[in-house]
Amino acid sequence: MFQKLVAVLTLACTFSAILSAPVRREVPQEHSHNQFLDTVRTSLNTNNPDAIVDPVFGLLGDEAAAAGAGKITDLDCLQQATADQAFTNAKAANDVDGQVAALIYRALERNTGKVGLASVACTSIKAVNPEIAAIQQHQDPASSNAAATNKAIVLELAKQIAAVGGDPQDALKSGTFQPGSLSDDTGKGNTCDVVDDTVGCIFTQNLLVDDATAAEITAAVGGAAAPAVEAAVPVASAAAPAASAAAPAASASAKAKKVKKVKKAKATTAAAAAAAPTELVAATSGNLQKFTGALGGSVAPPVTVGGRGFVVSGESDSFLNLAAATGRSCDVQHNACADIANSAAGRAEGLTVGQCDTQDTQCKAAN
Repeated sequence: MFQKLVAVLTLACTFSAILSAPVRREVPQEHSHNQFLDTVRTSLNTNNPDAIVDPVFGLLGDEAAAAGAGKITDLDCLQQATADQAFTNAKAANDVDGQVAALIYRALERNTGKVGLASVACTSIKAVNPEIAAIQQHQDPASSNAAATNKAIVLELAKQIAAVGGDPQDALKSGTFQPGSLSDDTGKGNTCDVVDDTVGCIFTQNLLVDDATAAEITAAVGGAAAPAVEAAVPVASAAAPAASAAAPAASASAKAKKVKKVKKAKATTAAAAAAAPTELVAATSGNLQKFTGALGGSVAPPVTVGGRGFVVSGESDSFLNLAAATGRSCDVQHNACADIANSAAGRAEGLTVGQCDTQDTQCKAAN
């Protein structure tokens, strides 16, 4: 009995020594944004076919995440899968706050093995929702090129939040901490991890670092907030038949401008236009995308009134505000342009991705 007791005590001391030894790892921070974990948890639990135990596991390193991954076998994709299912459930419930929380959760930094180590992107699973697919997780602020990477993530997140009717400035809440020192062997860094802080200790301890300015967020989504655009959409009047009759002509005009090389571009139907608020259809007269540049032959797809507010030709979802719709149209053009630039034909013409980037900036400025 005495020998067993000695063995147990020896094992406990050894384990304690391992835990107290200096290691180059990042201190856990998965509870730093608790308010979003709580909302995502509520959305996820309404329908959880992959049996994901809790959203917190998606923010952990692989070893810890495995305990709560459910049916998700690629742990690098657990965060995305959690966000995707929560977004799907919130969307089905017309829960804008739930959708926004899922988007922000998808953009949160995931724990890694040490300070300065970036987390791995999900490549094996494609998100069902394009809004979730457009977002990557924040990277350790001490990792290579983190400032530029995280800023790009926040600006894209702002666009997606605006697209579902949320406040794009909330994208800044996905930010992380001040970068830790790569030479800090304690791994303490500048993080926090308070389980019972319902708001999130990064907020209550004033540790959040903004990745962009409010003005940059506004510019990224086109300078128009959803409520202002919605207020400008009038109720259809008795003049509806005349305006509806004009809609097919506007749709036909958009079809005439369509370039064959634009991927996924489809003509906007007259029915979608006719279903839109009458005065707005008459005032806009078809395509609301103002940019006409077409590097490599790819144009920005038409934006018309329809769906929840505005429709981008070729896109399955609709948008609550015009800025988000025209921004998505520019993004589609940019992707098509980049594809052409990376092709043999594009290289032969001297087209570069940098030129596509410049055109994308011009497109968004035009709107």
